[in-house]
Amino acid sequence: MSMFFKFEADFVASLRCIPMQVRFKLDTCGVKLKLHQWSLFTADDRTALIDRSCTTPLEIQNYHDFLHEVIHARSGETATDLAIDAYPPWTVVTAIPESVLIKVRSVNQTLSLAQWENLSPLRRFALIKLSRSNHENTNFLPALEEFGCMNVSA
Repeated sequence: MSMFFKFEADFVASLRCIPMQVRFKLDTCGVKLKLHQWSLFTADDRTALIDRSCTTPLEIQNYHDFLHEVIHARSGETATDLAIDAYPPWTVVTAIPESVLIKVRSVNQTLSLAQWENLSPLRRFALIKLSRSNHENTNFLPALEEFGCMNVSA
């Protein structure tokens, strides 16, 4: 089942940006997908990448291979493989990544370890991606709110 976050609402209808759930799968299967490549994909290609499962080792390999095929078919480019982190930070519930803590403080919020633990891996992934300094960051605060992590007094 596909899931889009509310903070992605401004581009979900057109899918002009790569949704978090696809970005999550890209990191899982170790393929770099550039925005210009994504923009060349058909609606069916995008839907397939959204709907395809990427959980088991076989699904991850199939997703990887499908991405390679689609990137080459639509852009004429060879897909770039990335190293797959054996222990990605969104799977670690014993510590909140420093980039997330810094971003949380910068928007005058707090995030407890209990809140972090209770987030799904996809939500933790989103907060990590949105907290990076090279990201636009405009969706970080809306994501915190959507995930139920806002301070009431703030």
